[in-house]
Amino acid sequence: MRRTLLLAAAVLGLAVTASTAPAQTPVGIVRPSPDQEQRLADVQLGAQLFAGNCSTCHGDRGQGILPGKVRNGVADVDGAGPPLRGVGALAPDFYLRTGYMPLAHPGDQPERHRVLFREREVRGLIKYIDSLEHGPGVPRVRPEQGDLGEGRELFTEHCAGCHQVVAQGGVVTGARVPNLQKATATQVAEAVRIGPYVMPRFSKKEISDAQLQSIVRYVLWTRSPTDRGGWGIGNLGPFPEGIVTWLIAVVALVATCVVIGKRVSA
Repeated sequence: MRRTLLLAAAVLGLAVTASTAPAQTPVGIVRPSPDQEQRLADVQLGAQLFAGNCSTCHGDRGQGILPGKVRNGVADVDGAGPPLRGVGALAPDFYLRTGYMPLAHPGDQPERHRVLFREREVRGLIKYIDSLEHGPGVPRVRPEQGDLGEGRELFTEHCAGCHQVVAQGGVVTGARVPNLQKATATQVAEAVRIGPYVMPRFSKKEISDAQLQSIVRYVLWTRSPTDRGGWGIGNLGPFPEGIVTWLIAVVALVATCVVIGKRVSA
């Protein structure tokens, strides 16, 4: 009986480990030979890289593939990916430069990894995907034009519920929320407009371009916030001072009650 329980516990432990393990990136990238790459224009290079690394999940012309329709494609990956026609340069710039794509398995949560494509290959893929059906471009971000106070308010209202008020990330149902400390200003802006994975997408009607600049400025500020002194606990506010104050007050209150109790009993 004991061996059975131990075996069950071990299996459960493996299952939990597997469910919380970070997504893995593919083993290798399918690319033309160096000589061929040099002879190809950027968009032609992007087309070849797309065919060898992306088409299994996203279709040969970016039309997308529903789960279960294609199996055992490039690198033995079961195809299942959204369409990319009309996403423009915005989405591929974000997903490729963060290392979110390509994924080893379509069901994995995209997470920040080292970029597997070279810089020219990234540019080629972005140009090719944009050429399928033109869409939004990469946003121009100028954090210095944003308002830090407004950015804090907007981030608290729209983002802090998942990313925490200091952009350190967390966990929500069905996903691990990334911290934003390694995201560039452009990537923060792109994520707001794209809504990667389970994150909601915010249109310009919901968050204007000017407000977006303020949000980006605040996120960058969280990496080196103003030190107000005291024991900061991640710069979340004056909590330690408040705790000490309450402890002193509780001790004083208890002592007062004891003194009063002794006088009454006497």
